[in-house]
Amino acid sequence: MLAIWQLPWCYNFLFAGKSVSTPFTLYSSVVGEFAMLERGEDKKMLYYDRAGNNYTEAEFDSILPMFYYRQLVTDSRFPQTICGREVTPRMIQTNNFNFRLSPSELNKPRTGLYQMLESMSGRVDLELPDDVFRLTDSGIEFVDIATNSVNVAKSESFTKMMSSKGFKFPAYRIAGNPTDRKEYDEGYVMLDAERKLYHVKMTKSRPYCRAIELPADMTPEYLYITEFPARTMLAFIIDTQGSFWVVNRPSYDVVRTGLPAINPNKESVLIMGNMFDWTVAVADRLTERYYALSAEDYSLLDTLSFQTPSRSAKGLKFLSSRDKFVKPRFE
Repeated sequence: MLAIWQLPWCYNFLFAGKSVSTPFTLYSSVVGEFAMLERGEDKKMLYYDRAGNNYTEAEFDSILPMFYYRQLVTDSRFPQTICGREVTPRMIQTNNFNFRLSPSELNKPRTGLYQMLESMSGRVDLELPDDVFRLTDSGIEFVDIATNSVNVAKSESFTKMMSSKGFKFPAYRIAGNPTDRKEYDEGYVMLDAERKLYHVKMTKSRPYCRAIELPADMTPEYLYITEFPARTMLAFIIDTQGSFWVVNRPSYDVVRTGLPAINPNKESVLIMGNMFDWTVAVADRLTERYYALSAEDYSLLDTLSFQTPSRSAKGLKFLSSRDKFVKPRFE
């Protein structure tokens, strides 16, 4: 069994290790096209766009000023306006963000234990709490880490607040980013037993819960809290049809993007956003698709696709990004 497993791996490592790479691709609002960067056969870097225009390295920096703004500042070439809007390096830094989603991250075992940070501590640095919480069939339960004892008062306080806002236990889905290595904390977004959406966090040691109204034609399935520096968004949602939605801050409006259907169990997603546009890369085993979205209303601006044929050998595998288990499977 081990030989059957290892032989295809050895073949991949020795003979099929050369990956089929695609050009580094970003949408440029300056030229209104996808701009690409790759190494040519002579090992020289090639800079071009889909329209067939070739650029020098300095020109490429200028058509992607949101990505190369540090280089433009260093060269004293940073523009005062981009696409007719006055900009500063600080504005660009605040509005730039990256978001990644992979099947392996989604399809992994979870402990069911979460940490609730204080979102309004009054301090610059966030601090991790000394307790964790879990969601039960009847409420939310906080457990002290050191003593493994339930904090009854805190548990009842949060459960009462959530129930008063209409939350029905048990929770169907929960998403948060429980780390102190971020600029601010927005707690969690949760789907209750009826798949209604709620925002739950702790402010000044007290529970905060708000119901978020969803469009009548969507049923949410996956949640992802954002906590980007610009603080203009609260979360991303993928519904049961694969549509991608954005929850805006502070209005809590839920807006559908122009992206086609996404299957997060089988496709990886990378979003590189700025104050003008988003470049969204969606990849599976055979294709890598790029979408350009308007940062203003999330409408679709352009699309691009690359073929990325797999060179992996078929055989017995024990791990897969599509499930949570270690088991033999043929691919």
